[in-house]
Amino acid sequence: MKKDSAQSSLQRNQELSKTGKQVSDFVSNGHEIQYETEGDLNQDGLTDKVLVLRKKDDSLTQRTMIVLLKNPDKTYRLFKTSEKILPAEYNESGYKMHDPEDISIEKGTLYINLYDIGPYGNQFSQFKYMNDNSLVLTYIETYNMGAGSHSSFVYEPIKGKIRLETVNTMEEEMPAMVETFQIKKERFLFENISPENIVTNTYSSVENNK
Repeated sequence: MKKDSAQSSLQRNQELSKTGKQVSDFVSNGHEIQYETEGDLNQDGLTDKVLVLRKKDDSLTQRTMIVLLKNPDKTYRLFKTSEKILPAEYNESGYKMHDPEDISIEKGTLYINLYDIGPYGNQFSQFKYMNDNSLVLTYIETYNMGAGSHSSFVYEPIKGKIRLETVNTMEEEMPAMVETFQIKKERFLFENISPENIVTNTYSSVENNK
């Protein structure tokens, strides 16, 4: 109940703060800015901001990412909000799921890079600003190192392209097997999806239809 109340409070705060003079105007009292990056996301010559917010007293709570576009008068407007893009910072055992984590904006694209040499692996995703005022997933890649093999998964949803590569580390030459697939083109919006779920569902679909 406490967690639901905190999320509802954050949502109400963001609904009220559609515009602000500074990034702190979009952050509720119970949250703090964990990461912040800037760049021209919508290619209008103004510097936009992306923030990752976390609850101050609960690292297990799902984090929130907000996208702020800069106005000509130097104020900001709330463009997109997601509570699904990033996983929780720690799992229930207190293990940090990804370290380091990095976000950046370059040439109209938001890059989200999560690293882990352990069980969670690396996850890199890209969201591009589109002319219809949307932020769309264009690329996602995962890389995992397991016992006896390394594997990578690359998915371009709007092209419907998938590339799977498995490297056999048990053999001295470490041979690689590469498979490519063409599937239905998809348009995944920033505010609606979890990259982790996209990977899981798409990979399972491909494996089941081999």
